[in-house]
Amino acid sequence: MQQKTKAIVINSIKYADTSLITHCYTEELGIKSYLLKGILTSKKGRLKKAFFQPLTQLEIIANHNNKGHLNSIKEARIINHYQSLHTDIRKQSITLFLSEVLHSCLREEETNQTLFQYLETSLIWLDSHDDIANFHLLFLLHLTKYLGFYPEVNHKNNFFDLAEGKFVTKPTSKYFIQSPEINTFKILLGTSFDTLQNITLNSLQRQKILDMLIQYISLHLHTFKTPKSLSVLHSIFK
Repeated sequence: MQQKTKAIVINSIKYADTSLITHCYTEELGIKSYLLKGILTSKKGRLKKAFFQPLTQLEIIANHNNKGHLNSIKEARIINHYQSLHTDIRKQSITLFLSEVLHSCLREEETNQTLFQYLETSLIWLDSHDDIANFHLLFLLHLTKYLGFYPEVNHKNNFFDLAEGKFVTKPTSKYFIQSPEINTFKILLGTSFDTLQNITLNSLQRQKILDMLIQYISLHLHTFKTPKSLSVLHSIFK
């Protein structure tokens, strides 16, 4: 079945010497995989390899087969042209990290337009702002809303149990957030991207919160793998 849909490139891997397999999160059908035959050597085709950099936003016309099979893209065009996402070294490191995170998290071949809109708008925000040192922290936290395990927002207690996903008077598991990180975590829960610049963290604070968010996702999503680019991200935002 041929269908037009918006799509966000999650990642692309080389296949043989001339082709790519690209994974995209589509607005209409969730995660889909496509075989782009000959794209690495073709100079006259409608599809360009530059279209399939991580997190590029496209409109595609694609042939979709049954679940579990590789699909094909007939046409593609970029619909949100990034100005700095693929050229700014800080944003490049975040892009690589988010690509890995989303590849682990997004597995369902079903429509979730609110999740697609979240990815779409947050990536545009990242491209258009400069104060981005804490972007990935808030992105991961908000992503859990759409994955089904956003933290309980009752802030009265001083421990957050990562396994339970809620604030508690006393942790019941060995995975929990406590002082001083709990204060930063509570602030993040009340923050939007537009007020993100109001949060000031040093590199150690940022690293601890990020590691805790990674652990939180790992506890609630068994397909999740710790991104290999995590160390790069830590080194960029010292």
